[in-house]
Amino acid sequence: MKTLRIQKSITGTTLGINMQNVQHRYDQSSTAAVLSIPHWQVKQGDRVFLHGDSGSGKTTLLNLLSGILTPTEGTIELLEQPFSTLSARRRDAFRARHIGVVFQQFNLVPYLSVLKNIQLANYFAAKRDKHIEETANTLLAKLNLPANVLHKPANTLSVGQQQRVVIARALINQPELLLVDEPTSALDASARDAFMDILLNMCENAGASLVFVSHDMSLQRFFSTSIDMHSLCQGKVNASC
Repeated sequence: MKTLRIQKSITGTTLGINMQNVQHRYDQSSTAAVLSIPHWQVKQGDRVFLHGDSGSGKTTLLNLLSGILTPTEGTIELLEQPFSTLSARRRDAFRARHIGVVFQQFNLVPYLSVLKNIQLANYFAAKRDKHIEETANTLLAKLNLPANVLHKPANTLSVGQQQRVVIARALINQPELLLVDEPTSALDASARDAFMDILLNMCENAGASLVFVSHDMSLQRFFSTSIDMHSLCQGKVNASC
């Protein structure tokens, strides 16, 4: 994977996310923004818990950070790249190589094996890793999944197991940024806490930035940085957090 020369802020701290004067409107003729963020910076390697009520713009923000949406106004920089101004093709390629995504819907192909599902991320990143099976096995082991699930169809796994496969798929390309949206809603308290421990350990070992979106405030304790969407949209969050 290409090593990025990550941008630095005025304090010399490397940045994973840099948003300036971002607004997004689904209706381009409307003057009212669905999401408006004056400024937000996240240091590379930080783990951020982002919370807010339904309709506060959490998922819209993740869609902007993943490049599924582009801002109506303002700029989004990820790592060293002016991400929001890249062409759609280059934005897709950047996402595949440098961003891992875990959304509420797992989006596993049910009839494909676990390995094939993980390989899809490798394929979209235009990588041909001849050690992909070994790497996938290593990730699954770290996620406490037995090696024998690698060749099982995804739809034969439990919800908790599928969730861990999704994490493995998100991490297979060693992304610098991981975006996670409400991943624990289907888990009981014990499974939820185990999932959080695994996710945070994996991010720490990889040195990846993490933006974790949830309305479950009991998860706040896992993070050193917690941000309310209302405060973020009002510009009341420190520029760098």
